[in-house]
Amino acid sequence: MRFQSKVVGGYQVHAVTGINTVSFGIGRVGADTTGLLGFAVEREDPVEHERYYVRGFKVFPSLIPDPGPDTFVSTFEHPIQSFVWDDFTAKPARAYTYVFHPLNGSPKNLDRSAEPIPITIQTEPLFSGWTHDVFFNRGVASSQAYSRRFHNLTPDEQPSTKDRQDALDWLSRDLDNAIVAFIQSAKAGDALRGCFYEFRFVPVADEFRKAIERGVDVKLIVDMKVNASIEKVTWKDGTVHEISHESFPRIENLRTIDIAGLPDASIVRREARKNDIAHNKFIVLLKGGENGSPTEVWTGSTNLSEGGVYGQANAGHWVRDGTVAQDFFNYWMLLSTDPGGREGDTTSTVRQKNKDLRTGVAALTTTPATIAAIPKGVTSIFSPRSELDPLNLYASLVADAKGVACVTFAFGITGAFKDKLATHDAKGPLSFLLLESEDRPNPRSTKPFVKLGWQNNVYEAWGSEIGDPLAQWVRETNNRTLGFNSHVAYVHCKFLLSDPLSADPIVVTGSANFSEDSTKANDENMLIIRGDTRVADIYFTEFNRLWNHYYFRSVAESVKKRPMGMADASLSLAETDVWLKKYRAGSLKTKRVSIYEAIEAVSPQPSDE
Repeated sequence: MRFQSKVVGGYQVHAVTGINTVSFGIGRVGADTTGLLGFAVEREDPVEHERYYVRGFKVFPSLIPDPGPDTFVSTFEHPIQSFVWDDFTAKPARAYTYVFHPLNGSPKNLDRSAEPIPITIQTEPLFSGWTHDVFFNRGVASSQAYSRRFHNLTPDEQPSTKDRQDALDWLSRDLDNAIVAFIQSAKAGDALRGCFYEFRFVPVADEFRKAIERGVDVKLIVDMKVNASIEKVTWKDGTVHEISHESFPRIENLRTIDIAGLPDASIVRREARKNDIAHNKFIVLLKGGENGSPTEVWTGSTNLSEGGVYGQANAGHWVRDGTVAQDFFNYWMLLSTDPGGREGDTTSTVRQKNKDLRTGVAALTTTPATIAAIPKGVTSIFSPRSELDPLNLYASLVADAKGVACVTFAFGITGAFKDKLATHDAKGPLSFLLLESEDRPNPRSTKPFVKLGWQNNVYEAWGSEIGDPLAQWVRETNNRTLGFNSHVAYVHCKFLLSDPLSADPIVVTGSANFSEDSTKANDENMLIIRGDTRVADIYFTEFNRLWNHYYFRSVAESVKKRPMGMADASLSLAETDVWLKKYRAGSLKTKRVSIYEAIEAVSPQPSDE
């Protein structure tokens, strides 16, 4: 939801709420900011009967010259020096009142006489029962919060069973509960049809078995491709050694099916096209059994693995829409025949089978030819297919946004996006790219490397952690160290937001990595959601949470390579209004504030009457 305060002293606070996240932008068109030291932020929670000043890490050096790892201060004395701020500690379906207090004076003699700016907001429910519910895990094991609360230990290394569960709950943030709730919503006589790349999360596999036991017809397409390999590795002494790699995810999927006791009749093995990935992760609910009505879909980026649920950043998306469910069921039916070329087929047979698969998939739904052709509501897009039409459409949604676009890339920035964004100048649409790793030249590529940056109005953040103590920030762990993920360790989400805070936002979300392979080779699914401001707000606030988290770490990682290292000023508060210089015209900070000032479809604040 979207809210705005009244104008007070020339300031106006704009807010966007998700489920656990609230993003604020403070407009200051009519404010006199001379001498402004920042904002003390007060939060009132009527349900918990709490009213307090929120806390932070940054301090005035004259008050706390040597902050330590346990330093955690109140904004009452150490304000927020920003016109964009986020609260990632809100609870679902909760009304809060925030009061922003402009502070002047000096750190040791703060002037609190300026009139405060109150704003009352409402967060979204976790389970709404409406058309869409969206669930994000924490996705930031590499964080100060995990380091301080769980001491960088894996959940299994926690000192007690309760601490272990607390760590898992903190990491999942209800994503695991949401998947389980979807399966549990199927009653006796209903049917569930699932399609999974990784099927190695025992708690969910157990839920499917329980569903069968209560009379649900369960059939799951599971990746079972035989792709074992032997890798030759040359050691430093020049000797060559062979390393065997078992078929993945086949072997682990089979282990999980065996542990959960799922019957063979419930498993459809996806074995054709062994060099391509059966990358789906969706479930369709059919009320009344296989011949009944498809009514709901679970989809998103979350693989059924510990790394998918607890580690890398992921989203799950629950759709209650019969048309969408029918689309997914039709796609499931097509894949249930295990289509495509396989071992033993002639070359011509493989080509024909793969062509037939792509033709059949493309015929399931219509891909909009242009942004204008995207209809209101939900459009389903499936892969593999012969053409790159969906990928080109996604690139246009970012490059041709009217104001701002946000997109995640787990495997690098696809050429279709780079080609379009590279033509922009600093006055073009504002684009935020959240990457798994820094965009750098590939020494094996023959194509010229294109570096995007502020000159294209593009800003990037990538997965990273504080590997060395930094001022009062403590060393952080990561998902590889915790044993959750070995390849994609940080950002596994696959979603795109085009003008998310407009009255006509477009959200793209699903399993595909915005790549050519995910369009033409892999089994994939995506949703294009147009005109649903609630969905856009949830995704936008979660994107903010992840982008803000990793942007700081990306900057820290970049500047520590420079001779001067990380500037002290970025780790502490300025003791005068010099911090306002960062809000010069054209700066990233100013551009971020402008996003909120342009918000459409705002919920008005209650009147004084």
